[in-house]
Amino acid sequence: MKIGLISDIHGNRVALRTVLADMPAVDELLCTGDVVGYNPWPAACVDDLRERGVPTVMGNHDAAVVEETPFRFNSMAKAGVEHALEQLSADQLAWLADLPEERLACDDRVKLVHGHPDDPDRYTRYTRPGEFSPRLLGDEDVLVLGHTHVQHVERYGEGIVVNPGSVGQPRDGDPRAAYAVLDLDAMTVETHRVEYDIDKVRNAVAAAGLPERIGSRLERGK
Repeated sequence: MKIGLISDIHGNRVALRTVLADMPAVDELLCTGDVVGYNPWPAACVDDLRERGVPTVMGNHDAAVVEETPFRFNSMAKAGVEHALEQLSADQLAWLADLPEERLACDDRVKLVHGHPDDPDRYTRYTRPGEFSPRLLGDEDVLVLGHTHVQHVERYGEGIVVNPGSVGQPRDGDPRAAYAVLDLDAMTVETHRVEYDIDKVRNAVAAAGLPERIGSRLERGK
């Protein structure tokens, strides 16, 4: 059974659709949150996941939109939250509001969270092999998380912790959109990167009146 893993789309429709087109055939697609925020197309990204019935958890930007608390973010993030509030319909907002902070998938073998399993706003960082604690794993075989926008896979005994990286705003120095494919039978993970039309996103950022740096940082993968 092959599972597509995506995270941190952040309203980047161009990157999301490029990832979906590039992804090999999978049996299911899972998302670890932050569907909206920063980029110009929050409504289209919500609809793309809703139409596919993608099991998704709530990210901190998703929560900020439904709770209307953008003041906790920097100016770029605040602008993205405010833009999402203007663009999303009541139905789309209700979908976001119904997202859980964690969920099990694939016969409870896979757990999805956004940040840390104990705190969705906490960054689970890693700078060297083994920095993911094996204590992150519970009864599930695979823990999938996002939030850092940095792609990484770590194996602990029979279990795997994986961050598929960010679809819409990578921050690991590689501007290409990131995703991963989990093979639950073989218990392996393939990480993927794919180029997309960043200029199209930058132009849309400007047209939407969003901060210029939202678009310019995409070229640096920062």
